[in-house]
Amino acid sequence: MNRKGFTLVEIMIVVAIIALLAAIAIPNLLRAKISANDALAKSTLRSLSTSSETFATANTGNYPTNATSLTGATPPYINNNYCGTTVSGFNFQCTFDAGYYTFTATPVTVGTSGTTTFTITTGGILTP
Repeated sequence: MNRKGFTLVEIMIVVAIIALLAAIAIPNLLRAKISANDALAKSTLRSLSTSSETFATANTGNYPTNATSLTGATPPYINNNYCGTTVSGFNFQCTFDAGYYTFTATPVTVGTSGTTTFTITTGGILTP
């Protein structure tokens, strides 16, 4: 008798190979996602800092006292208000004062959405 098709052993071998490839690929994809979230958080903090420094330059050295000062200007210093929001696994908090600013990005879940808390302060000093 000439039967066509795969045997159970052949199918099990294929499933085992696919599972092995998935076991190798998935952690790498997760690390890449975390790395991308970290990079986006730092970039967002730098954008907030640059917009605040530009605001201070245009306003005799006084920094913005709220996020609306940055987003409500014409033209705006920054297009989106990230303060008090969650973007790509990071919570963003902002502290404004006429003499200084502090922006913080905290991962929602350390190790899953980001690696550490990033802070940028007056003068654009970014610390992990």
